Parts: sequence; C-alpha cells; structure tokens
Amino acid sequence: MGLFDKIAAGRKQQSDVTLGPAEAFAAIALIAVAADGYITDSEGQAISTTLSRMQLFRSYPNDVMRKMIDRLLSILQRQGVETLFNAATAILPDDLRETAFAVTTDIVLADGDVSQEEEQLLNDLYRALEISEELAVKIIDVMMIKNKG
Repeated sequence: MGLFDKIAAGRKQQSDVTLGPAEAFAAIALIAVAADGYITDSEGQAISTTLSRMQLFRSYPNDVMRKMIDRLLSILQRQGVETLFNAATAILPDDLRETAFAVTTDIVLADGDVSQEEEQLLNDLYRALEISEELAVKIIDVMMIKNKG
C-alpha cells in the first residue's frame, strides 16, 4: 500500500455517516436529484414536496425537513455521492426499498430526459437495494407511463 492509498483509507474511515431510516430514504431521493451534477431550486422544492406527501415524513415540520435536507446536502458536498449512497442503502429498511426505488425513478424521469449518470444511478440503486431486475423494469415502465403527460 502506497502513501496515497493510506491517506485515502484513513479518510474513508473518518467519513462514516450515520443516518436514520427516514434520512436514508431522503438521501436516496436527494442523490437522484443531484445525479446530473447540480440541484436547482425547483428540484429542491420537488424533493420536499415528494417527501412531505409520504406517510414516513408526515410528522416532519417544514423546518425539520429543511434541516435534514441541508444536513444531507452537506454530507453530499463534503464526502461525496458514494459515501452518502452507501450509508443510505445500508440502513434503508427492507420495507422501504421498493418505495425508494420507485420514488427515485419518478424523480429521474420527471424532466423527461434520463442522463447517463441518472441511468447509472438507477442501475446501481436496484442492485444495492437488492430489488429484482424484473420488478425494477416494472417500476421504470410504470413511472415512464406516469411521466408521459
């Protein structure tokens, strides 16, 4: 192991991120919005709206939701997508995995254009969440129908 490898390994150990189940779900949605390299104000608002409609986030006041998103954005900016993705997919409960994939797919398809980075994210996500390819294809198909109009 070279000197730079030791430094990188040390930084990875320092970058342990702890998330709760709701934060993990929100992190995955946030990563979807950021997959193309930036987050617009309208995309940020879309995440808040999408999450606030869910039972999981019904009890979250707007200021708590905003603080959670700000914390996740900070992790994303300081430690990178991979760190946040790994932390989120590791902690996400089994009963939220399919829902997280569906919401993420909906976010990715909402603008009618799927970038290569967004496609890669969906591929990585269904594998990390251990969703069958058959179900992932069904979810994508339904979300494509939903987002046509």
